[in-house]
Amino acid sequence: MNPVRQYLDEVREIADQLDVSAIERLVQKLVELRARGGRLFLLGVGGSAANASHAVNDFRKITGIECYAPTDNVSELTARTNDEGWATVFSAWLETSRLNEQDSLFILSVGGGDLEKNISPNLVQAVKLAKTRGATVLGIVGRNGGYTAQAGDAVVIVPTVNPGNVTPHSEAFQGVIWHLLVSHPDLKKKPD
Repeated sequence: MNPVRQYLDEVREIADQLDVSAIERLVQKLVELRARGGRLFLLGVGGSAANASHAVNDFRKITGIECYAPTDNVSELTARTNDEGWATVFSAWLETSRLNEQDSLFILSVGGGDLEKNISPNLVQAVKLAKTRGATVLGIVGRNGGYTAQAGDAVVIVPTVNPGNVTPHSEAFQGVIWHLLVSHPDLKKKPD
């Protein structure tokens, strides 16, 4: 099969398999967050960090939700990594930001984190902190969703249709879904 056709067929198959009710739960949790005046903290590593940065812009500008991505400040991120370690880089940042029960943590990740396999331990520690502080945990993740899917309050798992393309599809659909969220009539306040 033509590789271009195959990839696009996979995209169509993923779109058809997305859990609409899980996306609707994300919408509802974000509506509730905005209504209570909470902040949204977006976390991601690698390509998902780039997505988090872009998503901060869209949520702030289009939905009027106050939000931040710790990865946007590379100086603080690398200083914390150097001084405190990679595993706690996000949780330490969130502690300083006084994460609380009014806030939400939004994880963008291919795997969702797994301490046993040492995959994105920084995301796992951040989710654990959020749960102890009473913050809502949201996410768009791939594979089986990892720790984020286990502990989260509203998490969309991007279906795996080709194990060889998990990362590109997961990161691409993070963009599709967050753009759907900011465009949703219950969330959109300003023109994009």
